[in-house]
Amino acid sequence: METAPILPQPHPSPTRQEQMMAKAEELEASFLAEMLSHSGLGEMTGPFGGGSGEAQFSSFLRSEQAKLMVERGGVGLAELIFNSMVKADHVDPA
Repeated sequence: METAPILPQPHPSPTRQEQMMAKAEELEASFLAEMLSHSGLGEMTGPFGGGSGEAQFSSFLRSEQAKLMVERGGVGLAELIFNSMVKADHVDPA
């Protein structure tokens, strides 16, 4: 007895508002990553500092930390950006 192959289900396309919220969250994450870089959080100096390797890869860590901050609610910047985008696009928020 042969069974039909299981075909992957297509993912529904994100709505325009979902796309705008994703971009707003991306902007908030970029902002937070930049703020983290200027705060000096996590920088090590002295004999246990990472040297040039740490300087080269610390931006990746800050970027991921910022993304996690946004996923957990952020600072509210994404909502403000989203609302501004909705107003400019003349679309009612869902």
